[in-house]
Amino acid sequence: MKKWILAVTLAGSVLTLGACNQNGSNSDTVAESKSGNVTQQQLYDAMKDKIGVQALQQLVYEKVLAKKYPVTDKELNAKVADLKAQLGTNFEAALAQYGYKNEADLKNTMKVGMMQEKAAMKDVKVTDKELKTYYDNLKPEITVRHILVADEKTATEVKKQLDAGGKFADVAKKYSTDTGTAQNGGVVGVINTTNSSQYDPAFVAGAYALKLNQISAPVKSSFGYHIIQVTNIKAKKPYDQMKTEVEDQVKSSKLTTALINKVMQREIKAANVKVSDKDLKAALNPQTSAPTTSTQQ
Repeated sequence: MKKWILAVTLAGSVLTLGACNQNGSNSDTVAESKSGNVTQQQLYDAMKDKIGVQALQQLVYEKVLAKKYPVTDKELNAKVADLKAQLGTNFEAALAQYGYKNEADLKNTMKVGMMQEKAAMKDVKVTDKELKTYYDNLKPEITVRHILVADEKTATEVKKQLDAGGKFADVAKKYSTDTGTAQNGGVVGVINTTNSSQYDPAFVAGAYALKLNQISAPVKSSFGYHIIQVTNIKAKKPYDQMKTEVEDQVKSSKLTTALINKVMQREIKAANVKVSDKDLKAALNPQTSAPTTSTQQ
């Protein structure tokens, strides 16, 4: 799972509460009961105590980085599209699992993380040899579907049905114990060099051993037995066409939390950021606030 998804977007709710208080009234009621009312100010104070530091940090980062390290809608949408391809039908479930309300909520956090990466990668050095080695080790991007069962006997029966002309999607729905993919015809999504480490090594090896549309023999992994099919193979482009992308990938792989924190402290200092609320001053110290919202594995 991508590291950026560990960071839950918190800025939106606090920003909205802050805007409500700009009309000069701190006593407007947001909830009423026979036991007493809850005012906007009370709600704002409670939200500030719980998530104020993280939310303010995200807002400050966005202000400080936006002009120097802009992230375009095209770049952001490409990252989301890549994530959707990798997660397949699990995309919506992943959003809910990690606390995102919707795709727009996800993008808020992802955008700030991409700005941080752009700022930090300026400090990362790479050699031509490193870039060429990385390129040479790149595997083609493949789209995979599978049927997972508990034992080899069942896997053999599944393979026999497919070889006899059974539709992969129908057989997956009937047999697969992977509930996350079974109802979508067994589609796992895209596997490539960047994300392959999140899958069982035996499964990845089995998938890469296949030709286009070939159906595998039973492949044993730590989860059971897989019948795998590769439905698309996207060959890598020539090195000259991929050099910029490869450089970004190699630099990003060298990023550490310590480096990003160091860079953010430098950017905050250069922007002369000051926090007037003493309760929220910790927002200027990356080490004590929200996790880095990296967009890489």
